[in-house]
Amino acid sequence: MRKVRFLGVGTAAAAALVVAATALATDSTQRSAKMAVVRISTRKLPRLGTVLVNSKGRTLYMFGPDKRKKVTCVRACAAVWPPVKLPAGAKAVAAGQAKASLLGRDPNPAGGRVVTYNKWPLYTYVSDTASGQAKGQALNLNGGLWYVLSPSGNVIRTK
Repeated sequence: MRKVRFLGVGTAAAAALVVAATALATDSTQRSAKMAVVRISTRKLPRLGTVLVNSKGRTLYMFGPDKRKKVTCVRACAAVWPPVKLPAGAKAVAAGQAKASLLGRDPNPAGGRVVTYNKWPLYTYVSDTASGQAKGQALNLNGGLWYVLSPSGNVIRTK
């Protein structure tokens, strides 16, 4: 190990400088870690092919009445189909076969923003309790039809 000398600085002062520099580096790392990221990825599912999923591998859905324009699933609907929220200061990132160019965001009538893909607001389904499930596919529930999306942003209507 190499010794570092600080000219004109005593051992205690040098130690204090090292502690201060370490604290600054740690603070910077913690600030970077706080930059939230919402990851939209892909997964291959039986009968459906490759679909969009969240960072936990949960299948993501679009809601027909949204018409690629705005979030319409609110209140009781959103309790069954939670929207993929985008916290303030966070950004959505694409992984797997998902395309960053198709990611966006829309205002949520309940407050905040919702992640969109090819202009479709994204939702999860409460009955999908494990990754790889798509129990909400082709359901007519809460005022409309629900489908998964392909990485190209197309609606997959297969049941």
